[in-house]
Amino acid sequence: MSDPTTVARLLCDEPTARRLATFFSECLDPEDTACAAFEGDDGRWQLAIHFRDAPNEVALRALLETAADGKAADALTIEPVEAADWVAQSLSGLVPVRAGRFIVHGAHDRAKVRPNEIGIEIEAALAFGTGHHGTTRGCLLALDMLAKRRHPRRVLDIGTGSGVLALAAAKILRTHIVASDIDRVAVIAAQANMRLNRAAPMVTLAHAVGTRAHAIKTGAPYDLIFANILLGPLMRLAVAVKGLTAPGGRVVLSGLLPSHANAALAAYRAQGLILEKRIPLDGWMTLILRRG
Repeated sequence: MSDPTTVARLLCDEPTARRLATFFSECLDPEDTACAAFEGDDGRWQLAIHFRDAPNEVALRALLETAADGKAADALTIEPVEAADWVAQSLSGLVPVRAGRFIVHGAHDRAKVRPNEIGIEIEAALAFGTGHHGTTRGCLLALDMLAKRRHPRRVLDIGTGSGVLALAAAKILRTHIVASDIDRVAVIAAQANMRLNRAAPMVTLAHAVGTRAHAIKTGAPYDLIFANILLGPLMRLAVAVKGLTAPGGRVVLSGLLPSHANAALAAYRAQGLILEKRIPLDGWMTLILRRG
């Protein structure tokens, strides 16, 4: 039996778990820690940080308080665990995810990529958007379907997170991608994943609020745009997204609950975009629109 290690856990909502996993992966030594954000068997999301040696509990809670709040710091549990493979334990919830021809996986599952699949490897320590969520999978399925019928040359990914969609588009379309996120930490995570997948030369990453980045404007018009965010920002971006979309181009919207889909659709229909397909998945809705 190996020596005990230590795990810190925090039950929280999915966006918080993902954000904190990326935050701690930047703050803590990757040689001695492994961070993961994942959904448990009970449907609840959690942040898990495995430590090779016992951490300074006071310092860890103080760090969490700066990234979240005092309630989160108080709710953090820290306990020793017997672990033959402490990194594997932290990644136990990050099983490979298949969506069409794509498989999103960690380094520990490289061997599971089949010859006819397009592998997208996500750095284990940067568990910010691993493809497990129904919104990301819905967008991957949309991309897989669109790539069979068309070959977009200019692609934009708004709210890229860990860069999964940008990576998928770069690999299947073999074209240049512009990807942006409002969160600087997400952009750092995406940059690491581009290097890991040897796709950095094909993807321009930008830290941007909405569509304001210079790289986004200079790359327009786009044949394909992904916006996997939330209802409010999606509706506010309708005019800008329409202006960035080439005639006949497709727009893939996600981050939507089924009850929100019609509101988003109305905003984009008002801009002349036409619904082509709805993809319901795991309690979320992805919409494929076309600019007429």
